[in-house]
Amino acid sequence: MTTKQERAAWIDGRLAELYPQTPVPLDHRDAFTLLVAVLLSAQCTDKRVNLVTPHLWALGDTPEKLRRVPVAEIQRVIRPCGLSPQKAKAIAGLSQILVEQHSGAVPRTFEELEELPGVGHKTASVVMAQAFGVPAFPVDTHIHRLAQRWKLTNGKNVEQTEADLKKLFPREHWNALHLRIIFYGREHCSAHGCDGTVCEICRTVVPGRKRAVKTKK
Repeated sequence: MTTKQERAAWIDGRLAELYPQTPVPLDHRDAFTLLVAVLLSAQCTDKRVNLVTPHLWALGDTPEKLRRVPVAEIQRVIRPCGLSPQKAKAIAGLSQILVEQHSGAVPRTFEELEELPGVGHKTASVVMAQAFGVPAFPVDTHIHRLAQRWKLTNGKNVEQTEADLKKLFPREHWNALHLRIIFYGREHCSAHGCDGTVCEICRTVVPGRKRAVKTKK
């Protein structure tokens, strides 16, 4: 496999075989609960978020309900997720904005989502892809690491990685593929479990590699 396109095509097919189903790892009920869960997942595991969100939904699972909950109470519940002061303030703030400016509904454009407190491009991309089915390619740490190991990007930054992956893979595959790469990264090509020379995909797409790959941030 000498070209990026050849590597990408093989990876796309192999991941589809390994992960025919692509359930969203964050438990949610609708676009709003997904949005909040993704916000909470920053620098936190999905597993921990899924333990915390039922307690948050008990306080309020709609923007109308959550905007009435004191920020301190939200912070108390979400503390295990880390960065709780910032996240609690963002959740309260975006709940207020959704009610005041969007009739309580989560907006369906990247621009409007990214204007909400605590919502960056990656969070907006996850919501657009998984809540609304709009093709997007959210790049998390797993995808950023694997794309470099698989020689699909130079890994200069996550924005570059996203742009490179969007060029290499069919648009209609993006939403399932970004989840498949995350699943594979957690299971087979983790930060410590593989160094670019161990897992099946690394060995297949870059067979001659002898040295560990140093991931660029």
